[in-house]
Amino acid sequence: MKRILDTGNAACALAVKAAKVDMVAAYPITPQTSVAEKLAAYIAEGEMDAKYLPVESEHSVMSAVSAAAAAGARTFTATSSQGLLYMHEILHYAAGGRLSLVMANVNRAICAPWCLYVDHQDAVSQRDTGWIQLFAATTQEIYDSVILAYKVTEEINIPVMVNYDGFLLSHSMMPFEIVDQEIIDGFLPPFSPAWRLHPQWGGTFGNVTPSDQYPPYRNSLAADIVKAGEIIEKNAREYQRLTGHWHGGLFDIYRPEGAEVFLLSMGSMAAEMELAVDILREEGVPAAGLRLRVFRPFPARELCRILPGGARLLVFDRNHAFGTGSGALLSEAKAALFDRKDVIKVTGQVMGLGGEDLPAAYLVQKAREMMGVLK
Repeated sequence: MKRILDTGNAACALAVKAAKVDMVAAYPITPQTSVAEKLAAYIAEGEMDAKYLPVESEHSVMSAVSAAAAAGARTFTATSSQGLLYMHEILHYAAGGRLSLVMANVNRAICAPWCLYVDHQDAVSQRDTGWIQLFAATTQEIYDSVILAYKVTEEINIPVMVNYDGFLLSHSMMPFEIVDQEIIDGFLPPFSPAWRLHPQWGGTFGNVTPSDQYPPYRNSLAADIVKAGEIIEKNAREYQRLTGHWHGGLFDIYRPEGAEVFLLSMGSMAAEMELAVDILREEGVPAAGLRLRVFRPFPARELCRILPGGARLLVFDRNHAFGTGSGALLSEAKAALFDRKDVIKVTGQVMGLGGEDLPAAYLVQKAREMMGVLK
């Protein structure tokens, strides 16, 4: 294995290359564009044996990779922000059709007003499309999560979205380790789809369904997304055995020993949160960082397992769940803990929208405010 210095977008493209995809379709959008550019260059220069399809919009991008996946190809695309929103209709087709495909979403704020910088509103707005959603906090995790995503999607036949923060991760130069190709090939064998469309075999995809036949399709998708948490963790453990790379299972916990106050977040904010936890520990606060790696399916049972009785949970959201007065993480956490018999106090704040800077000192300040509320 080789260690290099490059951007998060470069790590994403290298992982896609290592996964030996058959087809890439993309449309440029900041801050995702360099992912598509690098993959187009790999294919044009013969470093990847794949087809690259440039199209006129993100709606067409998702239509193209969905069609290719239905035909049995291992596919990839990437987008950001408004591009992800433009894909919305076809995201439902891909999930409902149980297609195995992977997409990177480089998180960026949603219009209006127009903003190029990070928050998580784009991904959160797609949480009920039926896609599995992973969140990466480092360049190394971007690389490893893309490879893991292919293993998961091809086992469970549900598409996977790998999210990582725009500019903070996508364009920042950080060291990461490239896994030897033979190790990746052992972990991720050639794609062998359970079904695929072919002109000689007949069949249809996404056809009209009578009311009495529709519910089983949707109910099975809902049930299998919940089961996906176990599949993600199982394959992450296998990847760790082969590579030594481990980023946590459904959560990654920082300094859990004796913790009573847990700071929950996701994305690059969670990496900075470790510094905030160190500061709070020095002040005598028994704090731990709780980084959510898997947003969909939301790991409710795992959250209940992690939090001891009497714990205080402070939730740091980089999005709004409009109409609730809070963010999506806080809503999900409250729902997950609803049936706990012991007392766990939960509160949260929305911050970091549109690329607002979140240094450790600011996160500590917000944590103190939230602890004050819980008193």
